[in-house]
Amino acid sequence: MSNNRGLFRHLFHFFASILRFVRNALLNIFIFLFAIIMFSALFGGEETYELKPETALVLNLEGNLVIQKQFISPIKQLESNIGIGPQQFNEVLLSDVLTAIERASKDDRITSIVLDLHKLNRGGLDKLYQINQALAGFQAAGKTVHTMGDYFTQTQYYLASKSNNIFLHPMGGVILDGYGRYKNYYKEALEKFNITAHVFRVGEFKSAVEPYLRSDMSDAAKAANIAWIQSLWDQYKQTVASNRQFEVTNFDESLSVLNQKISQVNGSFAQYALNNGWVDGLITREQFAEHMEDYAKSDDSTRGYQHVSLNQYLAVSQPNEIDQLVPADKVAVIVAKGTILDGRQNEGDIGGDSTAELIRRARLNDNVKALVLHVDSPGGSAFASEIIREQLIALKQAGKPLVVSMSTYAASGGYWISANADEIWAAPSTITGSIGVYGMFLAFDKVANEYGIYNDGVGTTELSGLSQLRALDSAVGDLIQMNIEHSYDSFIKLVSESRQLSYQSVDAVAQGRVWTGSDAKVHGLVDQLGYLSDAIESAATMAELHDYDTLYIEREKTPEEIILQELFGQVSAWLPTHSNDVYSTEHAVIRSFHMITNELKVLLKLNDPNGVYALCEVCQ
Repeated sequence: MSNNRGLFRHLFHFFASILRFVRNALLNIFIFLFAIIMFSALFGGEETYELKPETALVLNLEGNLVIQKQFISPIKQLESNIGIGPQQFNEVLLSDVLTAIERASKDDRITSIVLDLHKLNRGGLDKLYQINQALAGFQAAGKTVHTMGDYFTQTQYYLASKSNNIFLHPMGGVILDGYGRYKNYYKEALEKFNITAHVFRVGEFKSAVEPYLRSDMSDAAKAANIAWIQSLWDQYKQTVASNRQFEVTNFDESLSVLNQKISQVNGSFAQYALNNGWVDGLITREQFAEHMEDYAKSDDSTRGYQHVSLNQYLAVSQPNEIDQLVPADKVAVIVAKGTILDGRQNEGDIGGDSTAELIRRARLNDNVKALVLHVDSPGGSAFASEIIREQLIALKQAGKPLVVSMSTYAASGGYWISANADEIWAAPSTITGSIGVYGMFLAFDKVANEYGIYNDGVGTTELSGLSQLRALDSAVGDLIQMNIEHSYDSFIKLVSESRQLSYQSVDAVAQGRVWTGSDAKVHGLVDQLGYLSDAIESAATMAELHDYDTLYIEREKTPEEIILQELFGQVSAWLPTHSNDVYSTEHAVIRSFHMITNELKVLLKLNDPNGVYALCEVCQ
């Protein structure tokens, strides 16, 4: 026995020494990096990068296209970059991409754009379309766009289709699988675990809770979903067909036709893409570098031609307009991106209190003459949505025009906070509507009882001690359902009054059903089809502004965040990031697992104090 104790003692000391070594090594690394930062700050001087003539701008888009980046602490980002923390998925600001393209179109040093898309993950069709149009402007200036890819996802190919030349690796491929809406359904799983799902909802199409009540998609949900995804697919095909100058029928939606074409080229997806007109040639990366020598100077870099990356170009380029005195009058822009939650939230989610505070700042700023609320949200907490809406009404009462610009999503709670705007702009592809509410109570009393766990006691009222470990009283369920119905009625009246529509007409297009922006305009839920720039211009017109500037009102960072971002942000910029390649084996293997865990995460972070949610399930 004493020998065993001695062995355990030695093992304990051994592992303890390893932990001390790792801790000290990491500490030394951080100290070393901090020293580098301080040395650079003191002696580094100005940026030495020089943009030379005959340079290609490489739009290396890595991660998701967004209108606002999710808040990640600088320390966590650094830990991710050096491999000691969970991977943080990259995000690319749409405004950065549009700014770079606009500047490059007027910059004589930039001869062409190269789209590097192999790490581009997701991007709403509204965002992709705006980049498509910016590339068209670049080409109108007499410049060219080129793309070389190994494989192209549907998102990547949409942007690539605007290129003057699309090249594909001989071992690559292009498969466009259209849009689909498939979900996991948990009804039988809940039954097997003896978990009772009590669901309260209003609206024939409010399918957010279907996965807990059914094992398949209802006919009503199928009818609603096929309508909007077919609309998106039609928009996708029309843009790509126009870019590639072929017929909109050149999309192989039938597996039998696709199999026949692949068979004719002996299973080569690359040759199929060439034969079908998706790409202009099959070449290697080295051959693409030789191709680019006709558009940019050759050099000995890894790409083989003189180039500048997106972030480098944004850092060294300047607006083409001559600097002038900034106008005093402002059109403020507040971004409302993410799930709507109660309280204060960081970027990436919409906090009822924190977003209301931003709107209040716009209202009290005498230089702000109008506000554009840029919404990209599936909704969430009904209470938090109302807190935000109340502050927007106060801004309007202060005499400041309010315009909403809907991005990829502005549904359920996202529409709740949009409805009172003087004018609503939506992209044709925006997912909006989903006017409906629901609540859910999961009871674990049966599974707890199976393991000998019971919940009992006394209370002064029949409502005392409501617990998920006791069966839900039907009378309590009736109370919750009445509250849900009241919330739905309030939602309909809100939209009816703000949009000047009859209660019956709003109810007819509500019921939790989602619409694309194009269809929403027909039904009177939005006023105009367009994008953020259109909304800003309209807000300025409403405020009778001729000379104005755009002011983004954002959460003020704490002193600690500013210091850490300055210190660790510079270090992170010098370190290589983990690959976000959408074709990685890991991504393919655990994609389904992430889908399930992400659905659970959404449930866990919902925090409406009344348990009432205006959340668009198809927007998740």
